[in-house]
Amino acid sequence: MKSTLIELGPLKIYWYSIMILIGVIIGCYIVIKESKRFNISKNQISDMLFYTMIFGIIGARLYYVIFNLKYYINNPIDIIKVWEGGLAIHGGIIGGIVYLIYYTKKNKLDILLITDICAPGLLIGQAIGRWGNFFNKEAHGPITTIEYLRNLHLPRFIIDGMKINNNYYIPTFFYESLWCIIGLIIIILTRKLKKIRIGQITGFYLIWYGIGRYIIEGFRTDSLMLNTIKQAQLISIIMIIIGFILIIISRTKQKYNN
Repeated sequence: MKSTLIELGPLKIYWYSIMILIGVIIGCYIVIKESKRFNISKNQISDMLFYTMIFGIIGARLYYVIFNLKYYINNPIDIIKVWEGGLAIHGGIIGGIVYLIYYTKKNKLDILLITDICAPGLLIGQAIGRWGNFFNKEAHGPITTIEYLRNLHLPRFIIDGMKINNNYYIPTFFYESLWCIIGLIIIILTRKLKKIRIGQITGFYLIWYGIGRYIIEGFRTDSLMLNTIKQAQLISIIMIIIGFILIIISRTKQKYNN
């Protein structure tokens, strides 16, 4: 499985970049569709999405660079090579949230309503974006056997793609992608309930993704580390805690008008 889609001399278009772009486009489309349910203008939500994406990408890259600082100090030009990989979703979430806090305060919007609107789009974006890791042959688990992968009833192309340097690896990227899709389906089904309140979808997202990422990260062999701790697991715990807090706080918020 090649990591590049097109190679024209020095010009290379990477599958990683294509999958991230597709995830962003579809995710933004869903957010715009969601915003219509709450009478938020298309122009207002488009403006918000544009800058949120910029801050998200910057945050995702800075987060990755900070936890690989030794390498990037010696290879500073590589910091800008985001098309080759190296975007940390937790950094993207932090960067996006920082801007959303500013934007919602400036425009007098309820930040929990906005994050509720963004959650479905974020999940589908993450689900698609993870396939960029597949083409880059990263974000996988430990060495396994072809028999193990076959027993999971995975598509043949995934099994073939998990053969790296004559070894087969556990496709943790696929597990996370599937986990995000399941979370999206749960949100779509449960948000129609009359008891759902503003902020609870955001809380669910944080808990759902936090639990899934914590478990899946335990299998990954390329984790960003904080001394001996996998930083993604640490952030996931924080996400889960914040998620439960938001769900409790949301009990005082108004219900959705479905």
